[in-house]
Amino acid sequence: MIRDEVLQQDWIVACRSEDVKEKPIQVILMGERLAIFRNSEGVHAFKDLCIHRGAALSLGEVKNDCLVCPYHAWEYNDKGDCVKIPQLPEGRAIPKKAKAASYACVEKYGFIWVNLANNQPEFFRYEEMEGTEFHNVIWGPQEVQAKPPRIVENFLDVGHLAVVHQGYLGSEEHREIGDYAVHWEDGRIYSDEIAIYQPDPDGSGVPKYVYYTYEIIRPLTVKFTKKDRENDTLMTILLTVRPVTETTSIAYGILSFNYDTGLTDQQLIEFQDEIFSQDKPVVENQKPEELPLDLQVELSLISDRVSIAYRQYLKKLGVTLGTS
Repeated sequence: MIRDEVLQQDWIVACRSEDVKEKPIQVILMGERLAIFRNSEGVHAFKDLCIHRGAALSLGEVKNDCLVCPYHAWEYNDKGDCVKIPQLPEGRAIPKKAKAASYACVEKYGFIWVNLANNQPEFFRYEEMEGTEFHNVIWGPQEVQAKPPRIVENFLDVGHLAVVHQGYLGSEEHREIGDYAVHWEDGRIYSDEIAIYQPDPDGSGVPKYVYYTYEIIRPLTVKFTKKDRENDTLMTILLTVRPVTETTSIAYGILSFNYDTGLTDQQLIEFQDEIFSQDKPVVENQKPEELPLDLQVELSLISDRVSIAYRQYLKKLGVTLGTS
C-alpha cells in the first residue's frame, strides 16, 4: 500500500457506482488490491485476498449476501467474517482467524468511495446532486501516467485554458487573466469569479466572457463553476482522482448543468474526453513528477493563485503522495 497518512484517512474514489453490479470487481487503490462487491445491504470493500490460500476474492461471486472465494468457496459476510468453510466437517468451528480485511466504503454521488484507515470521516457535499435543479453526468474513468496532485493542479490552472484548449475554452487573442483573490473561510478554499473569454461557451457561436470559480474540496477532489451571466446559467465540473500506483492515476468527474445543453449525455462525455485528451500529454510530461510545495522552486504569477493555494493546502495537511 502507498503510505500517505492523510490520504489514507480520507475518502478516495474507487470506481463508478455503475461498475459494481452482480459480480465483485477488482480495483487497485493506493497500491492496494481491493475486491468491491454489492449485496442487499449496500457496497463493501475487502482486501482482495483470501486468508486461506491467497486467492483473489474479486474473482468469486456474491451468494446469500456473502462474498465467496473462487478457490475453495469460503464465504465471507459483509463484515469480513468467514461464515462457511465447505471443507470443514459438520459441527467443526470456523477458526477465528478466518476473516477478510475490510475497509470503510460508501456509495455517494454516483461513485464508490473507500477509506483505507477504516474511519468514517465527514463526507464533502456536492449540492448539485442533492436536488433537482441540475442535470448530472458521470464522467471517466481516464487513466493518466502522472501523480494525482499534478492532475488536480492542471484542473485548477486557469492560465492554460486559452493555450492548451485554444478554440474550445479560450482564444489566442484573449490569454490575459485579470487579478483575483482566493479565500480561506468557513472550511472552504475558493476563488473569486475569474473572467474567461471563450469562442463559443453556449453553443450559439457567439464569443463572450464567462466567469469561473474554483474550489478546493479535498486533496484529490476539486471543482469549478462556470457562470454565463447573460443567460444566467451554471455549469459545474467536479474532478476526483484515484491513485493506482506511485505513477498511475485515474480521473473521474461529475458534469452538472442547470440548463438544457442540447446535447446527449454521451456527447457531453465525448466533449470532456476531448478536452482531457489535450491536457493529458502535458500533465504526463511535467517535471518534476512530484508537485513542488516549496513555492520558490517554480516561478508563479498572480494568475496562479488557485494553484498556489492548492500547494499551500497540501503542505498544511501533510500530503506526501506526489509532492516534494
